[in-house]
This record gives sequence, C-alpha cells and structure tokens, in this order.
Amino acid sequence: MSRESCGDRDCPVHGSLSVRGRIFEGRVASAKMKNTVIVEREHYVYVPKYLRYERRHSRMPAHLAPCMKVQEGDRVRIAECRPISKTVSFVVTGKTGGG
Repeated sequence: MSRESCGDRDCPVHGSLSVRGRIFEGRVASAKMKNTVIVEREHYVYVPKYLRYERRHSRMPAHLAPCMKVQEGDRVRIAECRPISKTVSFVVTGKTGGG
C-alpha cells in the first residue's frame, strides 16, 4: 500500500469509508473488474448424519482501492462496510500473504 493519497473516497485508508461489522480472510479468485475483486473463502460445516465436516466455499465481491496492489491468488482481509453497489458490501483492507 502506498503512502500517498489514492483519491478514492471509498478507500478504507485514504477515503471516508467507515468499516464496521464482519471481517473475513480469503483468496482473490478474480481481479478482472475495475476496482472490484472476487474473494473466495473456505469454511467447514458439520454434517450430523455422517458425523464429519464438509468443506464449502463462498465468493464475495469486494471493493479494491487503487492504492492496494492485489493480484489473483493473493490472501487478503476484507471488512464489511456500507453498500457500495448492488452486490458489493465489503472492502479490501489489506493483504495477508501471497499465493
């Protein structure tokens, strides 16, 4: 993340977007849209019939500020914010690791 201002009002660092609510970590599955990435997170659900866990995943679109350099496969942290568009209610707050 760069120190200079990125000029995006929806940036959690340089803009005025307030972050509140749930915070998730996941992998960037797609970075093809402008200012938006698809973050895929994996979770486990217990199945009582078989007495074991199954692996599931969910894909969430998140706003990506121009000052953050993120590529597909990177691990990122996303946080809930006000609705930015019809489907986007999360914003990328930082990178937690590489692919």
